[in-house]
Amino acid sequence: MNPTTPAEPVARPIQFYFRGGVRHVAGVSPTRTVLQYLREDLHQCGTKEGCAEGDCGACTVVVGELVDDALQLRAMNACIQFLPTLDGKALFTVEDLAGQGPTNLHPVQQAMVDCHGSQCGFCTPGFVMSLWAMYENATSCPPRQEVADVLSGNLCRCTGYRPIFDAARAAYQQPRVEMDRAAVIDALRNMRAAPALAYESHGQRFWAPRDLDTLGRLRAEHPQATLLAGSTDVGLWVTKQLRELPDILYTGAVDALRHIHIDDDWLDIGAAASLTDAFAVMTSEEPMWAELARRFASPPVRNAGTLGGNVANGSPIGDSMPGLIALGARVVLQREAVRRDMPLEDFYLAYRRTALQEGEFVAAVRIPRRPRDDARLFRIWKVSKRADQDIAAVCGAFALTVRGGIVEDARIAFGGMAATPCRALRAERALEGLPWSQVAVRNAQAALAEDFAPLSDMRASAAYRRTVAANLLERLWLSTQGGDAVLRVEELADA
Repeated sequence: MNPTTPAEPVARPIQFYFRGGVRHVAGVSPTRTVLQYLREDLHQCGTKEGCAEGDCGACTVVVGELVDDALQLRAMNACIQFLPTLDGKALFTVEDLAGQGPTNLHPVQQAMVDCHGSQCGFCTPGFVMSLWAMYENATSCPPRQEVADVLSGNLCRCTGYRPIFDAARAAYQQPRVEMDRAAVIDALRNMRAAPALAYESHGQRFWAPRDLDTLGRLRAEHPQATLLAGSTDVGLWVTKQLRELPDILYTGAVDALRHIHIDDDWLDIGAAASLTDAFAVMTSEEPMWAELARRFASPPVRNAGTLGGNVANGSPIGDSMPGLIALGARVVLQREAVRRDMPLEDFYLAYRRTALQEGEFVAAVRIPRRPRDDARLFRIWKVSKRADQDIAAVCGAFALTVRGGIVEDARIAFGGMAATPCRALRAERALEGLPWSQVAVRNAQAALAEDFAPLSDMRASAAYRRTVAANLLERLWLSTQGGDAVLRVEELADA
């Protein structure tokens, strides 16, 4: 076969590295979760089921795959990952850690015992796996806040976090123990030789093409198929809504969709690039993404979920969209070999309804690079009931260009204020062409009342949302007067 010829998916079993060898699985539903397979089929019950929606972290496992021919290990939630998405990868659970240390316990496990990091024990395997991924990826213990971030997807209700943080530090004080990566890498390389996966069982079909041409053709042939990326939302359709998904078209095996390209003008983020990878690049370009990147769901969710999936989902409270819209991002849509792009703000037509046409899929998100004159002021803030692992009540993003003390351009976008993520056009007009001052901010706050008529729901009342949105404009002003300012007004005035 010519190496440029698209590789047609072939009917074969699912294969992945597990317990020291390659396991082949057939005859299970394509929507069977990794957690169900572990507990019910293999009777490997160390991995626990808590919420079955990717929130509590009791089901945390570690998934390995080759990236630039090196082994990448990342924690993920087994409860919402469908088994076929493991094809060509490696799976590690808490049982894999036994015997790796000087005793029968891995240093992470021994530290949890020594530091009294477990009481009821239900959440402990998930904590251990998150800590083990950190241990394998960092040769020295990260700062306390980074450990807290690593564990933000693991919930504990009895021990509390202090002894678990102590255990994270103590694990690094024991003799270093690392897994033998060579065998895993060899297995992953060998599995690459298998054709792309076409899997069918229980009247359901699952395709995992590896190239854009094949994905485009399959999407056109099966427009009714569910597009699956990180499974952080679609997984809940099955585990919570008990929906049947007859046909699934998986984008996660298409290398071209996982690529992130940077040129002089744009960041092009493939639709299947993980949120972890996307946010890393976005934050390096614009540091003010950092807080949202840290508070967006949790590491296991960001490791599995994709920026393209978050955008395509169309949720009015998707955390990435307000910032992307404020920065003037565009979304690239593809049907077979034909591509078109549009401003992201135009992609959302109504509640959960987008401009995707039959047979189209999101191929990439394009973000303009930061202007060379550095006159852009960017801020994004998420307001929720909890700092970590919570859905936003309001998310506000602001991108202003200020020169000589005058607001030349303003782009303001909110999530949680309407049926779709959208711009605050009247508030923008209240700022543009005027001095960047508290008076202008007051005018913009008043204009917000005309921009949005938010709803009340379980997360927040309409009145609360209106107040918060106005307060975020005030915070924007205050952030340029000192404190957490990156660009102060006097600096902008000299630009």
